[in-house]
This record gives sequence, structure tokens and C-alpha cells, in this order.
Amino acid sequence: MILQKFFTVLPVVALIWLALDAQQGGWDAMRMAGAGLLAAGLILTVAARLQLGSSFSITPQAKKLVIGGIYSVVRHPVYVTGTMAIAGMVLYFHRPIFLALVAIGTALQYRRSRAEEAVLEAKFGQEYRDYRSRTWF
Repeated sequence: MILQKFFTVLPVVALIWLALDAQQGGWDAMRMAGAGLLAAGLILTVAARLQLGSSFSITPQAKKLVIGGIYSVVRHPVYVTGTMAIAGMVLYFHRPIFLALVAIGTALQYRRSRAEEAVLEAKFGQEYRDYRSRTWF
């Protein structure tokens, strides 16, 4: 329960920090793109996390099949939007070399998503397969 609250509050704190830090100036195209990606990623991560509700877990679990809201388009929006936010942070701080870490993180999230999908398919069967067929990642 504590980790669930942490992963809900963390993006909100990061958005507040971004708003305060953005006032420091020094804006160029990379920083603006990074701020945009970071803000969008954080806002969408909070929205996805809230839509997931009590189905959120750190380890793959099949509590309930969430298919509404952002989940009607993307099966793993927390992974997608979290990656957006991290990529935005890399650009915001002018550290494009760390985009390689984003690529590694993306590969790990992909692997984790497959484990989650196996658990969901085992519990929800055809309902999950139908859902998977009409959504992206």
C-alpha cells in the first residue's frame, strides 16, 4: 500500500518541482521539448495510475481487467508515460547521452509488460485477448 501511494504522489511532486524549476530560465529547444515530454508524461502517468485504482501492483497480478480511459487505447500506459517523462527529464537537463538508459529501461518495461500480459491472459482468457487485439502496447 505504501508503494502504491508513493508511485501516485511521486509524479505530482515532480510536476510541482518542474513548475518551480522552469522559472529559472535558460530555455532552448532541447529544454522546451524535455519540459513538454516531462510534463505530459507525468500528467498522463498520474491519470493512468488513478484509472488503474486498486489494480495497481508492483508485481504482476490480475485483480481486475481495467479497459476504460487511457487503458482503452494503451494496455500499459504507466510504462509508456513513465518512459516519456524520463526521456523528457533527460532532455530537460541537457543529457541526451542518457537516452541510452531510456532505451534500456524501455526494453526492461517491455519484458515486464509481457509477464503482466501472461498473468492477465491466464485469468481473463478471451476477454483479455479481445482487449489486447484492439489496443496498442
